[in-house]
Amino acid sequence: MSFWTAVVVLFAIGCVTWLKAQRYRALGDRRSAQGEGYDHTAREHELEREVDAMRKRIIVLERIATDEKRGSDLAREIESLRE
Repeated sequence: MSFWTAVVVLFAIGCVTWLKAQRYRALGDRRSAQGEGYDHTAREHELEREVDAMRKRIIVLERIATDEKRGSDLAREIESLRE
């Protein structure tokens, strides 16, 4: 295969790839306009609820770790459960 034949083949591959990418994007835009596909807002709301739940858990863990009286009681409770 000569150099110029390889150049033409690579150019053709690039053109076909670009055209397929444009078609894929157009179909994706049409699907999202019709309401089909992935609903970003529902997923975002779900993730926000998870983050809120994790924040509440972190607050509880911080309270347990920083409360000195509760910490000593907790340590005794853990030791009694081990026995």
